[in-house]
Amino acid sequence: MDTASPRLRMSVIGVVVIGCFAALFARLWYLQVMEAPSLEVQATANRTRTVAVEAPRGRILDRNGKVIVDNRTSLVVTVDRTALRKLPKDQQAALVSKLAATFTDFGTLTKTEALDARLADKQYDDLQPVPVASDVTEELMVYLSERAAEYPSVGVERESVRQYNYPSVAGNILGYVGRINAETLAKVKNDPGVDPDGVKKEYQPDSTIGLAGVEAAYEKDLRGTPGTEEIEIDANNRPVRKVSYQAPRPGSDIQLNIDIDVQMKAEEALREQLRVVRGGQQRDNFGVYRKNAPAGSVVVQDPNNGGVVAMATYPSYDPAEFVNGISQARYAELSDTDGVSALIDRSITGQYAPGSTFKLVTATAALDNGIITARDTVNDKGYYEVGDPPTRFNSTGANGYIALPRALTVSSDVFFYYLGDRMDGTTDIQKTATSFGFDASTGIDLPNESSGFVFTPDEKKALHQKYPQAYPNDTSWYTGDSIQLAIGQNVVAVTPMQLAGAYSALANGGTVYQPHVVNRVLRPSSQIGIPVDDPDTADVLRVIDPVVRSTVELPPGTRDPIVEGLSGVTRSGTAASAFSSFNQSTFKIVGKTGTAQVQGKADTSVFASYAPADDPRWTVAAVLEEAGFGSEAAAPVTRHIYEFLSGQPATPYTFVPPAKVD
Repeated sequence: MDTASPRLRMSVIGVVVIGCFAALFARLWYLQVMEAPSLEVQATANRTRTVAVEAPRGRILDRNGKVIVDNRTSLVVTVDRTALRKLPKDQQAALVSKLAATFTDFGTLTKTEALDARLADKQYDDLQPVPVASDVTEELMVYLSERAAEYPSVGVERESVRQYNYPSVAGNILGYVGRINAETLAKVKNDPGVDPDGVKKEYQPDSTIGLAGVEAAYEKDLRGTPGTEEIEIDANNRPVRKVSYQAPRPGSDIQLNIDIDVQMKAEEALREQLRVVRGGQQRDNFGVYRKNAPAGSVVVQDPNNGGVVAMATYPSYDPAEFVNGISQARYAELSDTDGVSALIDRSITGQYAPGSTFKLVTATAALDNGIITARDTVNDKGYYEVGDPPTRFNSTGANGYIALPRALTVSSDVFFYYLGDRMDGTTDIQKTATSFGFDASTGIDLPNESSGFVFTPDEKKALHQKYPQAYPNDTSWYTGDSIQLAIGQNVVAVTPMQLAGAYSALANGGTVYQPHVVNRVLRPSSQIGIPVDDPDTADVLRVIDPVVRSTVELPPGTRDPIVEGLSGVTRSGTAASAFSSFNQSTFKIVGKTGTAQVQGKADTSVFASYAPADDPRWTVAAVLEEAGFGSEAAAPVTRHIYEFLSGQPATPYTFVPPAKVD
């Protein structure tokens, strides 16, 4: 028997055992010495969670320092849909039913169907907890927290939400905020903006972001810098204690050019005048139409710098409805009620034929290009004929031989038919319109602005070639097109903001400013009550300086006769009846009525103006859809606003019959 074999085998086994222990000790040394720091981090991560704490947004102030939008704390009940879907179907239904019953028990009548609809709402990203109840009580928060195991996927969060100190006012300007979606999160991830100290304002899947108005346009300023909270959790993922906390920092304050008191007056005047004329009848050469008066807009601007003092649109919405989310059904209702959307800001998005208010442009083009002088007369017979055989363009009355100032005062269409005919074959009117700021967006610091249009012969032809089905008719340019352009019809459309800018240029001598809603950006939690013209700039981070868009050549020989004619509009011309009770001895108004025809509907009522005539401080432009003649609806709206601005007694909202149809 070989006695060496057992020893050999034992030796081999010993070597293997020693090798195993050596490997084990080496591994232990590697883990405990070399990898200790990283493993410690992982171990800590397994028992702690770092949560981003959303920061309060900056406040929004009016030009006088009044706080329009502030922040408040809201307790919000949320449901994590991802966690909910992991439950069996029957348990999901039971949980939603139980949650509805709990809300009802705590004083808020809630149906299971309502919660189901909220959880199915597609406006929330799947990664986001869905808010199902807001502004709940502390008692309900404690109740749900103590019974977390009975309400899986349900949480209660303390959120900073927007508070609107002037309910239902200026919604179109302020805009609203909402939960960020996955698409937007991807866009802002690489450029989230920084606070005044250079710290990035990172977004999370449940962050809030501005979705419209100033809230969207100045998102990077208004958004605060999120904080962080590190929480220790147990094996059941329940909070045990707070490990660390870094407080969020609020966003920068925004101070507007808007005067909230003027804004409220503009909204009231627009709403009430639409109500007064709604349901009436308009009779003209084309038939009888019902004044539906469904919508409109008013812009009040500082003609000396482009600052927007007020910007009313009707219908509008209350941004408070978007706090903690708005239901899909309510959003759809705001988007379209009887064919009218409350979410459209007609001040910058609505495109309308300006009617006779466009005669400012035609008159300027004719004088600047030597077509007429201020004292040349035209025989207004009540109609104008052109061509062979002649085509007749009718007017609303005969004025005899009149010169430009009187033609503007009484809004003689025949006089301007003549000017359009004389400038046919040129683009003099179009070029002048461009210099007044038409045919291009104004660049206002709000989203979704329209540019309007003032067609040239080439543009009209190109439009047909590009969209033959939408524009199937012959697109040749006729003398009739030039005649219609001269009175602001058919081949021209403007926004109320553009119209205000043009009359501001007339007021200030020829400068077309880029309109600005925001005046300056202030440090977070800045001192309130400071007007925009206050020299104290300690809290100012950035000032939105006036920007010149274009200039109009308005030498005295051009401007003076136009101002003379427009000064008579409210005293002896087409708007005399609308301003009959207004004292113009120290507050003279320069303005023009406009009546834009719309096929098959009542006319669009338009009025554009500035005041006081000798020291212009305000420009007011009003457009009211399907509301009749310019003197019947838009002019009275403007009068009510000027009553407020001049401190004169307010007159009742009543129907004002036209002194003369324009």
